[in-house]
Amino acid sequence: MSSAFLEMNSSEAVEERPMNEINTTPLVDVMLVLLIVFMITIPVITHNVPVALPQVRNEATKTKPENINLSVNKDGQVFWNQTLIKDNNDLLERFDVAARIVPQPEVHIRADQATQYQHVGRVIVDAQRKGIQKVGFITEPGPSSR
Repeated sequence: MSSAFLEMNSSEAVEERPMNEINTTPLVDVMLVLLIVFMITIPVITHNVPVALPQVRNEATKTKPENINLSVNKDGQVFWNQTLIKDNNDLLERFDVAARIVPQPEVHIRADQATQYQHVGRVIVDAQRKGIQKVGFITEPGPSSR
């Protein structure tokens, strides 16, 4: 009877020892479920509406003599076809005269990269106030996409 008692005590001692291994089966189950969920939902999320996007063309600006080229330097000074505009009233008068010409000339604005937006915005608002219909910006071409 003592041998049966010892065997029973020894099996209990084995069960009470801490586990040295991690049971990874639940972790694998959860990861497989997540994988399946993502595989099902990703195609639904990335579904796009078919839209015909415009093709990009970079055309050189055709400078016509009747176009008005405005330049704004980093200090906010405005130049009308390379002539310095002394104040805002002079700019408004020139826009008023240009707005009456038929066909109305285009206004091309070139601004220094360091120019504060308020200076460029003031020129645009002045052109708008005097009825100039076409205002565009002249920029440097970026790096080629090749």
